Amino acid sequence: MISEKMLELGRKSSAIREIFEYGRKRKAQIGEENVFDFSLGNPSVCPPAVVGETIKKIVDELDPTELHGYTSAPGDLATRSAVANYLAEKYGTDDTADNIYMTVGAAASLTISLKAVICDGDEVIVLAPFFPEYRVFAESAGAKLVVVPCREGDFQLDADALSKAVNKNTKAVILNSPNNPTGAVFSEASIKTLAKILSEKEAEFSHTIYIISDEPYRELVYGDVKVPYTANYYDDTISCYSFSKSLSLPGERIGYICVSKKCGDWKDIFFAVCGAGRALGFVCAPSLMQKIIPACLGKTSDIAVYDTNRRILYKELTDYGYECVKPDGAFYMFVKALEPDAAAFCEKAKKHELLLVPSDSFGAEGYVRISYCVTTEQIMRSLPAFKALAEDYGKI
Repeated sequence: MISEKMLELGRKSSAIREIFEYGRKRKAQIGEENVFDFSLGNPSVCPPAVVGETIKKIVDELDPTELHGYTSAPGDLATRSAVANYLAEKYGTDDTADNIYMTVGAAASLTISLKAVICDGDEVIVLAPFFPEYRVFAESAGAKLVVVPCREGDFQLDADALSKAVNKNTKAVILNSPNNPTGAVFSEASIKTLAKILSEKEAEFSHTIYIISDEPYRELVYGDVKVPYTANYYDDTISCYSFSKSLSLPGERIGYICVSKKCGDWKDIFFAVCGAGRALGFVCAPSLMQKIIPACLGKTSDIAVYDTNRRILYKELTDYGYECVKPDGAFYMFVKALEPDAAAFCEKAKKHELLLVPSDSFGAEGYVRISYCVTTEQIMRSLPAFKALAEDYGKI
């Protein structure tokens, strides 16, 4: 006998991964240049030069036993100190190595954080649209997932909907800004409102409600858009970060958890994080990747390509009659499907070799996600296909 739940998860990939695998097969059949794959949030720009330079330097200079050996379970002390110092300098926090836990990317950060705080009967609120794996992470930790929609149009916080959803069983709210899949950045007003609601509910129900802030796109914003640092607005915040997007290192799986020292019981929460990492087997994040981080903090890949893609797509798609949410961050565009059934729309898009992700698994209906972290050449080559798809629906 094996776990039926795990068997089901293993047999059925996420909608994003299913479309990505379909794309790989289709490219083998008709040529990569003829398939317009917008499924996966896989950065297309190179890491900043400092990444390669630092890897070469430490490989050349460090003793292999130190380079490839175990670190402390929560992570290398020097790396954790560097992360804490960076956060303190950039956001004015009082972080130290004592509240930083190095992880195998954002997925590990989230699963560890949820495992650390969830008890029997707890609920976790997600603000829709949301990254589909939040459901897997929350339910695997033993929580019930509660979906609260954001305002349609700008996808900012719907204060009334959130206030009604928070109850005595609410243990955490997962916040993702800049957001996957919309590209929306929660405004300071939204963050302040969120903090006010949760603070009032904490007092009403006499227990802590955490914000678990998922922040892999924190530096990926355009123009003069600012991303409020959640821990500066709400004390009971656990920040989950990944370098996958900012440094274009998704395959290297390196990130961290920061338990805000403003949490009333932050030391216990941090020890619970350590315990959860131990229970899940997420200890000693990759040593080589940990050691490059101090030199790379605050650096990003060149996101000008993403901005170019964003501008081209938004202009051309709206010209073709699509309704689009103009993203302020990340590298996703949320586009209204040209029929109510987003999955059916995506199937019709395949006839033009357009691989789009329907919004259903994101907790919203009637939209598709376009991941534009691709080459600008692919964007330009795909435009006739988007136009032809719009023509199929009589938009042009």
